[in-house]
Amino acid sequence: METFSTQNKGYHAETTVVTYCRNKKDCDDRSKLKILLSFGQHGRELITTELALRILSILSEEEFLSSAYPLNLNNTLDRLVIKIVPMENVNGRKLVEAGDLCERRNGRGVDLNRNWSVDWGKKEKDYDPYEENPGSAAFSEPETQIMRKICASFEPHVWVNVHSGMEALFMPYDHKNTTPEGLPSQRMRLMLEKLNRFQLNDRCLVGSGGGSVGYLAHGTATDYMYDIARVPMSFTFEIYGDSTASSRDCFKMFNPTDITTFNRVLNDWSAAFFTLFSLGGVQMKELHPNATASGFEKWVSIDDYLNGYLMERKSRYGKKMEVLELGMQEIRTYFRLFLLSSVLLMFMFCSRISKSGRQIVSAMSL
Repeated sequence: METFSTQNKGYHAETTVVTYCRNKKDCDDRSKLKILLSFGQHGRELITTELALRILSILSEEEFLSSAYPLNLNNTLDRLVIKIVPMENVNGRKLVEAGDLCERRNGRGVDLNRNWSVDWGKKEKDYDPYEENPGSAAFSEPETQIMRKICASFEPHVWVNVHSGMEALFMPYDHKNTTPEGLPSQRMRLMLEKLNRFQLNDRCLVGSGGGSVGYLAHGTATDYMYDIARVPMSFTFEIYGDSTASSRDCFKMFNPTDITTFNRVLNDWSAAFFTLFSLGGVQMKELHPNATASGFEKWVSIDDYLNGYLMERKSRYGKKMEVLELGMQEIRTYFRLFLLSSVLLMFMFCSRISKSGRQIVSAMSL
């Protein structure tokens, strides 16, 4: 267990991270699947931290999965390294415990799930400046700075940001109503559909956050993890919500209020997470069949790389967004022309060699 702390302009935050590795000697084995889980990013979502504690209890064998979920954990856990952040927003949680049950922001009024760099600061028509304050800049908040450092040093293959307010299994993107293209995205969705069907009784919405939740969210952790940090499997899980609760009764809206529902949520979702741990390794092998023992390769196309590189700078230099967008298009065009010209030159070169070769052979035969 480690505690990280940092501060910005007099505002201090600290985050505790628990690392699980079954055999300490193998923790640095790069062939292991690395999973990063964050709970309690919004202060009012208390049930998420309760789930983190349940998962840790199962990992430490203080508690066990319900017999209703027959999972063989031994082989699965041998192949994993898991980092769990039980309460990302400690300062916001303190405000909730002091009586402000609707507070989702951190200790100085910033929504930590709007403070990341992908599409940071963009405001929709239904933007709520109180609830969705993105901060003075991307990564202005110590809490997001800490999480970014943890991700950069750990380089996870799986990321899950856990929230409450509804029941859903989301994949990128949050800032637009589409999912990424290609086979990896299809595999991610298939995995979520399996979780929903076999562990969660088809209760959850499945799809992109932006396309399913009813609004677009800009500057989110999951979009950053997928687009910039290149985490191959990046998800947001919404584990509970009471749609009948009054908007003034935030505790009931975001947290179960009776012991039966409380236990059901923890049992169902802890089983879902351990199923995810098992499916994650299978998915990585299918997506990267040539991965060696040195670790899972993260192949990135030129377009993907440029998208991520320029997106971060577009977020950092908000006043130059239009220029950078144009620059992105120009650089893509340049690379495509460069590749095309290289292919043509290679073709011409090979043709000349072929003609020259035929002349030499002919002379030798005489």
